[in-house]
Amino acid sequence: MKFTRAKRLRGQISIPGDKSISHRSVMFGSIASGTTQICHYLQGADCLSTISCFQKMGIAIENKGDTVLVHGKGMRGLTCPDSALDCGNSGTTMRLISGILAAQDFSVTLTGDASIQRRPMKRVMEPLTLMGAAITSVPDNGCAPLTIRGGALCGIHYTSPVASAQVKSAILLAGLYADGQTRVTEPWVSRDHSEIMLKHFGAHVSREGTTAVISPARELYANKVVVPGDISSAAYFLCAGLMVPNSQILIRDVGINPTRAGILTVIKAMGGQIQLLNQHTTSGEPAADILVSSSSLHGTVIQGALIPTLIDELPVIAAMACFAQGDTVIRDAAELKVKESDRIAVMARNLSAMGADVEATNDGMIIHGGKPLHGAVIDSCLDHRIAMTFAVAGLCADGETSILGAECVNISYPGFYEDLGRLIER
Repeated sequence: MKFTRAKRLRGQISIPGDKSISHRSVMFGSIASGTTQICHYLQGADCLSTISCFQKMGIAIENKGDTVLVHGKGMRGLTCPDSALDCGNSGTTMRLISGILAAQDFSVTLTGDASIQRRPMKRVMEPLTLMGAAITSVPDNGCAPLTIRGGALCGIHYTSPVASAQVKSAILLAGLYADGQTRVTEPWVSRDHSEIMLKHFGAHVSREGTTAVISPARELYANKVVVPGDISSAAYFLCAGLMVPNSQILIRDVGINPTRAGILTVIKAMGGQIQLLNQHTTSGEPAADILVSSSSLHGTVIQGALIPTLIDELPVIAAMACFAQGDTVIRDAAELKVKESDRIAVMARNLSAMGADVEATNDGMIIHGGKPLHGAVIDSCLDHRIAMTFAVAGLCADGETSILGAECVNISYPGFYEDLGRLIER
């Protein structure tokens, strides 16, 4: 896939459904009683992996494209699959489903592609083991494939060393089945989609500072879920609209949950022109139309509690920082190293190839902005967020930018290049 400089970007766009919320709607609907209707479900490869896993455990799921119907069988309705559950490239699928499987009365193996088999799973194995689950890493290296033998669980108070919604959600899901209350304390609050949706399905969940609390449930009850647009997918258009001269883009119905929308804070801190219009709530999640216009940007510092609210957006924020005056410093983001790729190393290497002045650090990077970029051959490392980031960067660079493995965007946004193309004026 090749990109050249754009004259401007103009128009409006509706983006696919939120990836995190889509995953959870199928999972929670599967263990609820009754039929859950999910509107605007994300048809990306990761979310299809979640559907497949629950179908293999006996849940009837009708995927009609924009609408998905999950015929839940209740909290004890899952059945033993006849083979390993393939999570594909989806860390969310593997980590969250582990919490559910920890309480079932059967054994199952979770596997996935080469990338997922390199990602750290001890972060869910350890707390679930403390609750009474029997989880082993088949290669004995703390990575997938994982074998889980379900059983009786007890509630715990777990202090997580990382602010991770996947870790927190796995523990909370196990806590639904546990004997006694379960509490998860994080260094900072991670995205709270699980807590919002669990309440939507009838669970008793609360938050005390950075601690999420759940009580055991006898049953969850089916509900309708309307999935807002994914702010992680919107991020590429937000940044493109700010970076490309003479641009203005309206992005409709985007989720703006404050535990997830840190990119909006960063854009404002960098001097970006951004407006939230038509603010509303859907299925407990705040959403809005977002209008962005080309802006003169300046550097900023991104660190601390802000990091969990924009961890997936940091690659494209780093690219945007190259077009800002002054330095942008990203700290406390070591989690980037254990995503689909080592996003610190990959971003620093690829941005440098385009002429940017970037220093990789142990927990982030320092971007010295204001230097013109030129086209280059970009290795996406089959990481969807890297590929989409450099598609945007290529629109602001001299010459031609070629992205290797560009098809990996199908993991989260199958129509990304087509949607971007409709906004480009040359």
